[in-house]
Amino acid sequence: MKKLQNIDFLIFDLGNVIIDIDYDFSIKELKKILPVDKHDLTSEFFPSAFHKDYEKGMINSDQFRNAVRELYQEGFSNDQIDHIWNSLLRDIPQERIDLISKLNRNFGTAVLSNTNEIHILKFNEMLKDQTSVDGLSGLFDRVFLSHEMGLAKPDEAIYEAVINEIQVEPSRVLFFDDLLANLEGAKRVGLQTYHITHPKALIQFFADVH
Repeated sequence: MKKLQNIDFLIFDLGNVIIDIDYDFSIKELKKILPVDKHDLTSEFFPSAFHKDYEKGMINSDQFRNAVRELYQEGFSNDQIDHIWNSLLRDIPQERIDLISKLNRNFGTAVLSNTNEIHILKFNEMLKDQTSVDGLSGLFDRVFLSHEMGLAKPDEAIYEAVINEIQVEPSRVLFFDDLLANLEGAKRVGLQTYHITHPKALIQFFADVH
């Protein structure tokens, strides 16, 4: 059994760390309501500039939905857009929730996610339905969301803002993310990092930690 040396605080990404996500599933849902001659435009959905703006809180949910309508020149309803957007949010394994609850006894914990209002409202609903935890604030000590901060990973500024808030030496913080670019940004401000590469990676990392 190992002990995490010189670590006081744990920070977790959301997507593919706490909740499984599937971008391809969203694209399939989009194609269901999009004319066939526009299917080639689905590749522009996630890389779009308005997606990045929405994650940084530069546009609100209504502006985001209007940008989707503009991209596809379709009169999608709010519910249709929200369904497509949220359909990438899949399962929240109970073992991950149980792990975070256990870790809260010995470490400070936080979530740091590039996300947006529509996703977070749905995620909190799923969290309560699937695990009975009443939202992210009921699971983590601190919650850091890109759209509320006006910043996004992997920019160094977002990690610096988090460190300033939690008041813990960066070298004593361990950050978990599934994207290497985000881990590199964290390393540049002195955080320790761990790359989540498969669904059981987080569970396995802590399997023999005490």
